[in-house]
Amino acid sequence: MSNHSSLNTIEKSNSRKGSGIIDTDVHHEIRSTQDLLPYLSDHWKRYISDYGWVPERSIPFNQIRKSTKYRMDSVPEDGATPGSSFPLLKEQLLDKHNMTHAVLTGWFYEASVAKGWFEFATARASAYNDYTIEHWLEKDKRLLGSITISRDPQAAVREIERVGSHPQMVQVMMPIGDFAWGDPQYHPIFEAAHRNGLAIAMHLSASITAQGGDFLRYYVAWRSVHPQAYMTQTISLITNGVFDKFPDLKVALVEGGFEWVPFMMHRMDSAYKALRQETPWVKRMPSDYFRDNMRFTTQPWDDLTPKQFLNVIDMMGSEEMIMYASDYPHWDFDPPERTLPQQIPDSLRQKILFENARNFYKL
Repeated sequence: MSNHSSLNTIEKSNSRKGSGIIDTDVHHEIRSTQDLLPYLSDHWKRYISDYGWVPERSIPFNQIRKSTKYRMDSVPEDGATPGSSFPLLKEQLLDKHNMTHAVLTGWFYEASVAKGWFEFATARASAYNDYTIEHWLEKDKRLLGSITISRDPQAAVREIERVGSHPQMVQVMMPIGDFAWGDPQYHPIFEAAHRNGLAIAMHLSASITAQGGDFLRYYVAWRSVHPQAYMTQTISLITNGVFDKFPDLKVALVEGGFEWVPFMMHRMDSAYKALRQETPWVKRMPSDYFRDNMRFTTQPWDDLTPKQFLNVIDMMGSEEMIMYASDYPHWDFDPPERTLPQQIPDSLRQKILFENARNFYKL
């Protein structure tokens, strides 16, 4: 059942019109780690206030992009981090583009940190969720939230149970790093999300590495390799039987593009036909799980021609698999008016901009 009945007024209006825009990837930021202090116990506060802990977000070859990671006009007047100002986000995104909803995906991914000291990561994740609720979700009903978790499955389940009933929390954020979420040790997280009527979102993190080895030297190489990490996650979810355990579970692969999806659907089907005895718990063709349980976002948009784009849709065998994402406030922000080819059918355009996300999040 949906936890989001309080949003019905907004959604009923757009349903009648058959139109709207739902942005599935909006990065809201904290101004600094000091923003977390009101939500931490005294035990954990000192690691920030006294010892100066800061998150490890940068990657060695990304320094050239550090000053231009964001849209230049997204810097607040006081010089704070882009994405940390609700009034500016409201002006530049929600109001300017007439958004029905925007899903906050953040950039404070505690589950992507290295193994160890999960207690502190768990405390920070809880603090970030509370900060998001108070300073973002409570300010605008158009905003929807993602639950930040640590990598410890038991702690993650507790956090999902703690804030999962909030009417604007729609998914659990599981960042993509250098490990695969399909491993059975993480299945309690999927079970908790499923039990609470929440979707799963997977988004790249700074710890993402090349699947063939950590050989990357440049930002352009790191950016180009992202689809490999998303492929790894989809393969892991399917072969470890996540969707056989939780048939109604929905997973959004956010900011990984979608052009690679038909290739992986067909490649997995081919392997499954020859080797299905290796994973007897997988009961369906892999492509069925792609269509029924996974969704993918437009960002980063790769300037496909209308013919190329429609060919990708045709190879997917579904018009329901792609959802719009802007990636605000980053440098490669995609406005909804210019993301999709103008020559595609209006019905398909509206599915991607609105209907697919509305159905995915059960709004």
